[in-house]
Amino acid sequence: MTRASYDLVAASYAQLIPDAHDGRPLDAAIMRAFAELADGPVCDIGCGTGRITGHLHDLGLDAFGVDLSDGMLDQARRRYPHLAFRQGDMTALDLEDESLGGAVVWYSTVHMAAHEVPWQEFHRVLRPGGHLLHAFKLGNRKGPLTRAYGHDVDLTVYWHDIDETVANATAAGFNEVARLQRRKGVDEGGPQAFLLMDKRNPAAGSAS
Repeated sequence: MTRASYDLVAASYAQLIPDAHDGRPLDAAIMRAFAELADGPVCDIGCGTGRITGHLHDLGLDAFGVDLSDGMLDQARRRYPHLAFRQGDMTALDLEDESLGGAVVWYSTVHMAAHEVPWQEFHRVLRPGGHLLHAFKLGNRKGPLTRAYGHDVDLTVYWHDIDETVANATAAGFNEVARLQRRKGVDEGGPQAFLLMDKRNPAAGSAS
């Protein structure tokens, strides 16, 4: 149902949410920090209409996007014809092991329970020392979403606890670099969280 719902709302979403951060300077700041740290190709996992992919490119990164929804990808390719987008499932990415210098997972796990987020898969595709930036709704609850962007949809939205999220990422082989929590903005329904992490480098660990 997630894929079908996003296929349905794709054109409206692209029109209603055209900008990467829409006046949210804290969100933009942590993404700039990520851009300074990332080295090598960066994947926007769950890229939607490509607004974050485009912003990553503007920040100087070699960025491309992956998304489950063909409707969203159609919008991304129209808006950013100079960038690459491909259809894919974040739980089984069609990417080589350790092929990414960085990854951004920007609110693309909001329809998963915290324990379902595929941290092992994110870990697999990142190079040792590579950075991952994760944005999510902060809390410990879930609720139905039946209307979005002017359309009827059938979705469940999850808010994730930040400590549980860090624990799950750490168990998969990530280190926490920084965290940011902010109060809710207009139409956000609750506070928001941002985690900057890196993949442990076994060679560096053995040398210490």
